[in-house]
Amino acid sequence: MFEATSPFELDLESVTTGPKPTTSLLRRQSLLASPDYQLKTLASLDLSHTPQQGHFADRLTDHGWPSLQPAQLEIFQINVGKLCNMTCRHCHVDAGPDRREVMDRNTIEACLAALDQTTAHTVDITGGAPELNPHFRYLVDQCVARGKHVIDRCNLTVLLLPPLEDLPGWLAERGVEVVCSLPHYRKLNTDNQRGDGTFEKSIEALRRLNAAGYGQGNPDRQLTLMSNPVGAFLASGQAKMEQEWKAGLLKNHDIRFDRLITLNNMPISRFLEWLEASGNLQRYMEVLVNAFNPATVAGLMCRNTLSVSWDGRLFDCDFNQMLDLEIQLLTGQRPHIRDFDPELLTQRQIVTDRHCFGCTAGAGSSCGGAIEQ
Repeated sequence: MFEATSPFELDLESVTTGPKPTTSLLRRQSLLASPDYQLKTLASLDLSHTPQQGHFADRLTDHGWPSLQPAQLEIFQINVGKLCNMTCRHCHVDAGPDRREVMDRNTIEACLAALDQTTAHTVDITGGAPELNPHFRYLVDQCVARGKHVIDRCNLTVLLLPPLEDLPGWLAERGVEVVCSLPHYRKLNTDNQRGDGTFEKSIEALRRLNAAGYGQGNPDRQLTLMSNPVGAFLASGQAKMEQEWKAGLLKNHDIRFDRLITLNNMPISRFLEWLEASGNLQRYMEVLVNAFNPATVAGLMCRNTLSVSWDGRLFDCDFNQMLDLEIQLLTGQRPHIRDFDPELLTQRQIVTDRHCFGCTAGAGSSCGGAIEQ
């Protein structure tokens, strides 16, 4: 039974709770709802004309990385569920109102117990829309009490839902960094990717965050915007885009934010579906492979981040999580958060596949934005 104030009591299927330009792959019973099918789809592409025939591990070896191993753990990322009030076309999580996979309290407690055994300074809370988890506020409070820097990965429109309208102020009081998805500072590009009405709702949510003290240069009220390209191309230069976006949002909407991060779209889940449907899959993978940048490898998020799924399984990164590529220990075990052993985790080899070219293309791409500035 959920708490009386749980956002689950909302009719998340309604368009009034958030734009929904599509439905989840799972609901449509698409073959691409299967992580294994996604991996096979990428493996079936003919990349024999690209460097090392499109084999990611061979590209790493070419540049002095015979194996990819973790560095010191800095970021403890927790995906608290796939439930979302939106259903965006590019979503690599395949999140939506019908995705009721949500982290329970026992798993959250196991995450906190594991966190206490690590050197991680940051807890990155993601989803879906993480705020829809009924234990979201408890998790935030527990992490703040431990002195951790907490990130809330927010789709913005969720902040307009009646049970969550107090969140901007609540998050500000706790010094939580809000990382907001916004494809573009113009309405057309944003609505094309995330559904009609997204831009206006996002602007209203940003105004509320500004009113709560976010985006004013206060490190305890950090407002970060995150942009994915609206199409089959790499993210543009992050620093130049930040200047352009700050000027555009300030001039047209009187919105302020602290920084912009850019991510390449990963060729998985609903973006993979779009690539196939639009005839862009082969070309996009060739772009990723040919744009491999060895300078990004040392800073890949899989090296300093641990990703925990809603059911407590462990992954090297959020993208591997969505492809069901669990962490593999030298013992052959696939660990669960309940069995957390930090020493064993440091000895693992990071699991890679063709999708990893998305993080190493161009300036690189990670949950923290471009890798090579």
